[in-house]
Amino acid sequence: MEDFNRRWLAAWTAKDVEALLTFYTPDTLYFDQRTAAGIQGHDALAAYLKGLFGMTPSMRYEAEAVWEIKGGFCGRWYCTIGDAATPALRGFDLVLMEGDRIARNEVYVHTLGGPA
Repeated sequence: MEDFNRRWLAAWTAKDVEALLTFYTPDTLYFDQRTAAGIQGHDALAAYLKGLFGMTPSMRYEAEAVWEIKGGFCGRWYCTIGDAATPALRGFDLVLMEGDRIARNEVYVHTLGGPA
């Protein structure tokens, strides 16, 4: 799972839509804060990612922890935006698998503020 997560986050960092689609089943379900009702399938996910990547600056995703759950894994990560030295976001993915591909992905993101 750690290797899968590392390669998957690298594709997110690269904003490589075609590479990302290889991680998902053709009928995948995807949810994040912008798609709370969810989107389904490669075509909808590709369209969403192209729009998302077109309006966001460069982002670097780094895994913090990955743990296996029944049917998949959970992964926590940090995201650094642009040339910043420190992460701006902390996220968590719930990933349910069919074979070696993601059938359901729920993304939860927290903005990191200044010092506590």
